[in-house]
Amino acid sequence: METKKQSFNSLHNMYAGSLKSFVKQLFIVVLLTFTMQNAVAQNTKYSKKELSDEALVKMLPGFKNGTATVNGIKIHYVAGGHGKPLVLLPGWPQTWWSYHKIMPELAKNYYVIAVDIRGMGSSDRPQTGYDKKTMAKDVAELVHSLGFEKAFIAGHDIGAQVAFSVAANHPDITEKLIIMDVPHPDDSFASTLMLPAVDTPTDKLDPAKPYLWWFAFNQVNGMPEEILLGRIAAFQKYVFNYLLFDESALSSFDRAVYAAAYDSRDGIRAGNGWYKAFPQDILDYKDYAKLQMPVLAIGGPGYNWLQYVMPAKTTNLKVVKAEGSGHFVAEEKPQIVIDYIKGFLNQ
Repeated sequence: METKKQSFNSLHNMYAGSLKSFVKQLFIVVLLTFTMQNAVAQNTKYSKKELSDEALVKMLPGFKNGTATVNGIKIHYVAGGHGKPLVLLPGWPQTWWSYHKIMPELAKNYYVIAVDIRGMGSSDRPQTGYDKKTMAKDVAELVHSLGFEKAFIAGHDIGAQVAFSVAANHPDITEKLIIMDVPHPDDSFASTLMLPAVDTPTDKLDPAKPYLWWFAFNQVNGMPEEILLGRIAAFQKYVFNYLLFDESALSSFDRAVYAAAYDSRDGIRAGNGWYKAFPQDILDYKDYAKLQMPVLAIGGPGYNWLQYVMPAKTTNLKVVKAEGSGHFVAEEKPQIVIDYIKGFLNQ
């Protein structure tokens, strides 16, 4: 009887172990299948070739791709038009393509240079140098490498922070400055809430109660690369939809362009580098003198923020609002942005 019982237990343990092993393997297969399906779903609609800079620039007649080695790295840009140079610096999680709706019209009056900043798109993604002061040097050297002594400098989001740093550290090349929806990091950035205040929506931005959860998420070394690789489109969907007033302003093609640009370990790491540099940016900002050149700040939901922050570091400031726009003003309200920029630069 004991022998039979031992045999039964042995058999039970063997099958239980096999079942656990089977379930574990099945879970792994399901997870891998989901990951592969998710990755494929992101890329089946548009090919890699369709999302390339070469294909994108063909959609903007008169513009060409270019690269320059500046400050020890390769910077990619798209340029075209006639007149004084106007540099456009994009933000996270986008690329130079974020300006495609306004570039053709602006190119009628200016030589437009839309730049993939350090770590973005087809530009280099070094391990260091994501503080805005270093990135400002990239831009200043790019302007000089293209044969210009001065330029109009404009930026959105992270690009707005770099643009401000260009004006602060290289005022000799900055004829006028345009900031879109986000100021340079200052002490207010250090007080960003980790937890949302009571009744704060987390799926759609309330400008009166912003919850910038990615500020903290992007600080973590290594984790975003591990969990977002192959899933970046889903992640970006939540960021875009939270910040957009009109979600249709970013087409499925636009979203595919941005997903393709960041869907690599280096792409995710480099984009996070702009956020990890905020503590240094805040320290650098404290030493900046007030800007003497004319400054235009265009706000969507960041309008009040710009009004509050910008006067402390400017002497000739105009703050305007893109009514009915979310964070991505150049894509949500392109004509309003074009009119504001032209009116400001023509003064």
